[in-house]
Amino acid sequence: MGAMRPNQHYSSSTNLKLRSIDLSQYIGYTKFGDLILNYSLDANISIGNKNTFQIKLPYQFVNSSLANVHGTGDISLSFSRNLIAKRNYQINASVGTKIPTMVPSLKSSDDRPLPMYYQTSLGTYDIIAGASFITRKWLIATGYQQALNSIGNEFTWAAWKSSSQFDKANQYPVSKDLRRGSDVMLRVERNFRSSKWNAYLGLLGIYRITKDQVFSTKTKQAEPVDNTTGLALTALMGGGYHINTKISINAMVGIKLVNRDLNPDGLSREWVQTIGMEYKF
Repeated sequence: MGAMRPNQHYSSSTNLKLRSIDLSQYIGYTKFGDLILNYSLDANISIGNKNTFQIKLPYQFVNSSLANVHGTGDISLSFSRNLIAKRNYQINASVGTKIPTMVPSLKSSDDRPLPMYYQTSLGTYDIIAGASFITRKWLIATGYQQALNSIGNEFTWAAWKSSSQFDKANQYPVSKDLRRGSDVMLRVERNFRSSKWNAYLGLLGIYRITKDQVFSTKTKQAEPVDNTTGLALTALMGGGYHINTKISINAMVGIKLVNRDLNPDGLSREWVQTIGMEYKF
């Protein structure tokens, strides 16, 4: 969101000033064979010459062997401000939040709790802050995200013990009463721009600095989980084409290079692909 997102607009003659509606489709694939399909409406509204308010509304489908589910995703809100606008570079900053639309308690057809990989909402209120440095050729962005609450997910291996799909369910990490750790992010992109099109190559690193916590059957309370900290690194490639001054199309592909051993929150992807259309007004 905001100053932390990929493929940001840059102009040497104007300040950051976004007024747009973006419709996009996202497809992701996990190491467990789950197919994630997400449709998003992303609105950016200028407030003066330097300030932008963003709201993102997603709807998500998950198709896999344990279940096929769908539902509204979490609402993302952010406020961005252009701090410095020079001819050769810009510096922007954002603060934001993520608001859950539901408790992540979707269940299978035989009423068994599903892992977080199947949930359309993370179920947490998050605070997010970040900044970016942009030139005609480079984008460097950094950010921080902190979940403020634990969630009501009930997935445990024991809940699937009598199921014929127990072996499949046993592959997913336990996520009962999950509390996500804190993340820091660094994005580096090399851009190639012209008047009608742009392309970019980049790396996105997200480092979880504190352990996730989940319910322990031994202590009957949430306990830190080993192997949930560390780096997740993704290679990115994308671009866009300006059909006219108001309408653009864009696309991106991401491939995971490094992943954490365990992801109880269900956020890991082996690859992602997005395509979208933006209307500026």
